[in-house]
Amino acid sequence: MARPSVLIVEDEREIADLIQFNLVRAGFDATTVHRGKDALEAIRKSPPDIVVLDLMLPDQDGLEICRRIRASAEGSRIAIVMVTARGDEADIVTGIELGADDYIPKPFSPRVLVARVKAVLRRSGESRPGNTKRIQIGDGRLSIDPERHVTLIDGKTVELTLTEFGMLHFLAQRPGFVRTRDQIIAAVHGRNVVLSSRTVDVHMTALRRKLGDMGALIETVRGVGYRLAEGEIASAE
Repeated sequence: MARPSVLIVEDEREIADLIQFNLVRAGFDATTVHRGKDALEAIRKSPPDIVVLDLMLPDQDGLEICRRIRASAEGSRIAIVMVTARGDEADIVTGIELGADDYIPKPFSPRVLVARVKAVLRRSGESRPGNTKRIQIGDGRLSIDPERHVTLIDGKTVELTLTEFGMLHFLAQRPGFVRTRDQIIAAVHGRNVVLSSRTVDVHMTALRRKLGDMGALIETVRGVGYRLAEGEIASAE
Protein backbone atom coordinates (compact mmCIF):
# COMPACT_ATOMS: atom_id res chain seq x y z
CA MET A 1 0.00 0.00 0.00
CA ALA A 2 1.32 3.43 -0.96
CA ARG A 3 2.37 5.71 1.86
CA PRO A 4 0.33 8.95 2.14
CA SER A 5 2.24 11.85 0.62
CA VAL A 6 2.81 15.11 2.49
CA LEU A 7 4.32 18.33 1.19
CA ILE A 8 5.81 20.47 3.96
CA VAL A 9 6.05 24.18 3.16
CA GLU A 10 8.22 25.76 5.86
CA ASP A 11 11.07 28.26 5.50
CA GLU A 12 12.65 27.56 8.91
CA ARG A 13 14.79 24.53 8.13
CA GLU A 14 15.00 23.20 11.66
CA ILE A 15 11.22 23.21 11.98
CA ALA A 16 10.83 21.71 8.51
CA ASP A 17 13.25 18.91 9.42
CA LEU A 18 11.40 18.28 12.68
CA ILE A 19 8.05 18.02 10.89
CA GLN A 20 9.49 15.78 8.17
CA PHE A 21 11.21 13.48 10.67
CA ASN A 22 8.04 12.91 12.68
CA LEU A 23 5.81 12.41 9.66
CA VAL A 24 8.22 9.93 8.05
CA ARG A 25 8.46 8.05 11.34
CA ALA A 26 4.63 7.95 11.42
CA GLY A 27 4.53 6.30 8.00
CA PHE A 28 4.20 9.22 5.60
CA ASP A 29 6.13 10.01 2.44
CA ALA A 30 7.14 13.57 3.34
CA THR A 31 9.02 16.11 1.24
CA THR A 32 9.93 19.71 2.07
CA VAL A 33 10.12 23.00 0.21
CA HIS A 34 11.01 26.35 1.73
CA ARG A 35 9.29 28.86 -0.54
CA GLY A 36 5.73 29.36 -1.73
CA LYS A 37 6.74 29.39 -5.38
CA ASP A 38 8.42 26.00 -5.00
CA ALA A 39 5.34 24.64 -3.25
CA LEU A 40 3.04 25.57 -6.13
CA GLU A 41 5.46 24.04 -8.64
CA ALA A 42 5.74 20.82 -6.62
CA ILE A 43 1.95 20.54 -6.38
CA ARG A 44 1.60 21.13 -10.12
CA LYS A 45 4.08 18.34 -10.93
CA SER A 46 2.94 15.80 -8.34
CA PRO A 47 -0.06 16.69 -6.12
CA PRO A 48 0.38 15.33 -2.58
CA ASP A 49 -2.39 14.00 -0.39
CA ILE A 50 -1.90 16.82 2.11
CA VAL A 51 0.06 20.07 2.49
CA VAL A 52 1.45 21.26 5.82
CA LEU A 53 1.68 25.00 5.13
CA ASP A 54 3.46 27.65 7.17
CA LEU A 55 1.79 31.05 6.88
CA MET A 56 5.00 33.07 7.22
CA LEU A 57 6.99 32.46 4.03
CA PRO A 58 9.80 34.64 2.62
CA ASP A 59 8.48 35.06 -0.90
CA GLN A 60 4.69 34.83 -0.68
CA ASP A 61 2.12 35.00 2.09
CA GLY A 62 0.96 31.55 3.17
CA LEU A 63 -2.68 32.63 2.95
CA GLU A 64 -2.15 33.50 -0.71
CA ILE A 65 -0.53 30.10 -1.28
CA CYS A 66 -3.56 28.46 0.34
CA ARG A 67 -5.89 30.41 -1.96
CA ARG A 68 -3.89 29.48 -5.06
CA ILE A 69 -3.80 25.81 -4.12
CA ARG A 70 -7.56 25.76 -3.73
CA ALA A 71 -8.05 27.65 -7.00
CA SER A 72 -5.98 25.17 -9.04
CA ALA A 73 -7.47 22.07 -10.64
CA GLU A 74 -4.90 19.78 -9.07
CA GLY A 75 -5.16 21.42 -5.65
CA SER A 76 -8.91 21.53 -5.12
CA ARG A 77 -8.96 18.13 -3.39
CA ILE A 78 -5.66 18.38 -1.51
CA ALA A 79 -6.00 18.64 2.26
CA ILE A 80 -4.30 21.63 3.90
CA VAL A 81 -3.09 22.00 7.48
CA MET A 82 -1.78 25.47 8.34
CA VAL A 83 1.10 25.98 10.76
CA THR A 84 1.22 29.50 12.11
CA ALA A 85 3.16 31.57 14.61
CA ARG A 86 0.71 34.41 14.18
CA GLY A 87 -1.39 35.17 17.21
CA ASP A 88 -4.01 37.04 15.20
CA GLU A 89 -7.22 35.02 15.15
CA ALA A 90 -8.20 36.80 11.93
CA ASP A 91 -5.39 35.03 10.06
CA ILE A 92 -6.64 31.65 11.24
CA VAL A 93 -10.22 32.49 10.31
CA THR A 94 -9.10 33.72 6.89
CA GLY A 95 -7.10 30.54 6.30
CA ILE A 96 -10.05 28.33 7.13
CA GLU A 97 -12.35 30.38 4.93
CA LEU A 98 -9.84 30.08 2.08
CA GLY A 99 -10.07 26.31 2.34
CA ALA A 100 -7.62 25.12 5.01
CA ASP A 101 -8.88 22.04 6.82
CA ASP A 102 -7.10 22.56 10.12
CA TYR A 103 -4.43 24.70 11.78
CA ILE A 104 -1.68 24.23 14.36
CA PRO A 105 -0.15 27.19 16.24
CA LYS A 106 3.57 27.41 16.94
CA PRO A 107 5.12 26.19 19.13
CA PHE A 108 3.52 22.81 18.57
CA SER A 109 3.89 19.24 19.75
CA PRO A 110 5.08 16.89 16.96
CA ARG A 111 2.63 14.29 18.25
CA VAL A 112 -0.25 16.74 17.90
CA LEU A 113 0.83 17.66 14.38
CA VAL A 114 0.98 14.02 13.32
CA ALA A 115 -2.44 13.37 14.89
CA ARG A 116 -3.96 16.33 13.05
CA VAL A 117 -2.49 15.24 9.72
CA LYS A 118 -3.79 11.70 10.22
CA ALA A 119 -7.24 13.00 11.16
CA VAL A 120 -7.51 15.20 8.07
CA LEU A 121 -6.42 12.35 5.78
CA ARG A 122 -8.82 9.96 7.48
CA ARG A 123 -11.70 12.31 6.72
CA SER A 124 -10.68 12.52 3.08
CA GLY A 125 -10.17 8.81 2.54
CA GLU A 126 -12.65 6.88 4.61
CA SER A 127 -16.10 5.82 3.52
CA ARG A 128 -18.25 4.87 6.48
CA PRO A 129 -20.57 1.86 6.16
CA GLY A 130 -24.23 2.86 6.21
CA ASN A 131 -23.45 6.54 5.71
CA THR A 132 -22.82 6.56 1.96
CA LYS A 133 -26.32 7.26 0.67
CA ARG A 134 -26.89 10.38 -1.35
CA ILE A 135 -29.00 12.90 0.57
CA GLN A 136 -31.18 15.57 -1.00
CA ILE A 137 -32.30 18.65 0.88
CA GLY A 138 -34.81 21.41 0.21
CA ASP A 139 -36.87 19.81 -2.57
CA GLY A 140 -33.71 18.37 -4.05
CA ARG A 141 -31.93 21.71 -4.50
CA LEU A 142 -29.05 20.64 -2.27
CA SER A 143 -27.54 17.22 -2.94
CA ILE A 144 -24.87 15.56 -0.78
CA ASP A 145 -23.05 12.54 -2.22
CA PRO A 146 -20.58 11.12 0.34
CA GLU A 147 -19.27 8.39 -1.96
CA ARG A 148 -18.14 10.88 -4.58
CA HIS A 149 -17.57 13.63 -1.99
CA VAL A 150 -19.66 16.02 -4.10
CA THR A 151 -22.08 18.73 -3.01
CA LEU A 152 -24.47 20.27 -5.54
CA ILE A 153 -26.87 23.20 -5.32
CA ASP A 154 -29.32 23.46 -8.21
CA GLY A 155 -27.07 21.08 -10.13
CA LYS A 156 -23.91 23.17 -9.67
CA THR A 157 -20.92 21.96 -7.68
CA VAL A 158 -20.20 23.69 -4.38
CA GLU A 159 -16.51 23.50 -3.47
CA LEU A 160 -16.28 22.51 0.19
CA THR A 161 -13.25 21.63 2.25
CA LEU A 162 -13.06 18.18 3.81
CA THR A 163 -14.12 19.59 7.17
CA GLU A 164 -17.06 21.55 5.74
CA PHE A 165 -18.30 18.54 3.80
CA GLY A 166 -18.00 16.33 6.87
CA MET A 167 -19.98 18.77 9.00
CA LEU A 168 -22.74 19.13 6.43
CA HIS A 169 -23.02 15.39 5.89
CA PHE A 170 -23.09 14.73 9.65
CA LEU A 171 -25.92 17.23 10.23
CA ALA A 172 -27.87 15.98 7.19
CA GLN A 173 -27.97 12.40 8.43
CA ARG A 174 -30.38 13.32 11.25
CA PRO A 175 -32.28 16.53 10.45
CA GLY A 176 -33.89 18.23 13.41
CA PHE A 177 -31.49 16.64 15.89
CA VAL A 178 -29.18 19.02 17.68
CA ARG A 179 -25.49 18.13 17.43
CA THR A 180 -23.11 19.52 20.02
CA ARG A 181 -19.81 20.97 18.93
CA ASP A 182 -18.03 18.04 20.57
CA GLN A 183 -20.16 15.57 18.61
CA ILE A 184 -19.39 17.42 15.38
CA ILE A 185 -15.66 17.38 16.12
CA ALA A 186 -15.74 13.65 16.96
CA ALA A 187 -17.71 12.80 13.81
CA VAL A 188 -15.49 14.78 11.49
CA HIS A 189 -12.06 14.64 13.12
CA GLY A 190 -12.22 11.60 15.40
CA ARG A 191 -12.62 11.39 19.16
CA ASN A 192 -8.92 11.82 19.93
CA VAL A 193 -8.70 15.28 18.36
CA VAL A 194 -9.34 18.31 20.56
CA LEU A 195 -10.48 21.52 18.86
CA SER A 196 -11.95 24.69 20.27
CA SER A 197 -15.60 25.61 19.89
CA ARG A 198 -14.41 28.70 18.03
CA THR A 199 -12.85 26.51 15.33
CA VAL A 200 -16.16 24.70 14.79
CA ASP A 201 -18.00 28.02 14.57
CA VAL A 202 -15.54 29.37 12.00
CA HIS A 203 -15.94 26.28 9.80
CA MET A 204 -19.73 26.49 10.12
CA THR A 205 -19.73 30.18 9.15
CA ALA A 206 -17.68 29.38 6.05
CA LEU A 207 -19.99 26.46 5.19
CA ARG A 208 -23.11 28.61 5.45
CA ARG A 209 -21.55 31.26 3.23
CA LYS A 210 -20.70 28.72 0.54
CA LEU A 211 -24.21 27.26 0.62
CA GLY A 212 -25.76 30.66 -0.10
CA ASP A 213 -29.47 30.82 0.73
CA MET A 214 -29.39 27.10 1.59
CA GLY A 215 -27.04 27.94 4.44
CA ALA A 216 -30.05 29.17 6.41
CA LEU A 217 -31.03 25.51 6.87
CA ILE A 218 -28.15 25.15 9.35
CA GLU A 219 -29.55 26.48 12.62
CA THR A 220 -27.53 27.53 15.66
CA VAL A 221 -28.87 26.25 18.97
CA ARG A 222 -27.43 28.65 21.53
CA GLY A 223 -25.31 27.05 24.19
CA VAL A 224 -25.54 23.63 22.54
CA GLY A 225 -24.49 23.38 18.89
CA TYR A 226 -26.11 23.09 15.46
CA ARG A 227 -28.88 21.26 13.63
CA LEU A 228 -30.21 21.00 10.11
CA ALA A 229 -33.76 22.30 9.82
CA GLU A 230 -36.21 19.43 10.35
CA GLY A 231 -38.40 18.40 7.45
CA GLU A 232 -35.99 19.70 4.81
CA ILE A 233 -34.68 16.27 3.77
CA ALA A 234 -36.48 15.38 0.58
CA SER A 235 -35.05 11.89 0.03
CA ALA A 236 -32.14 9.56 0.55
CA GLU A 237 -31.50 6.99 -2.14
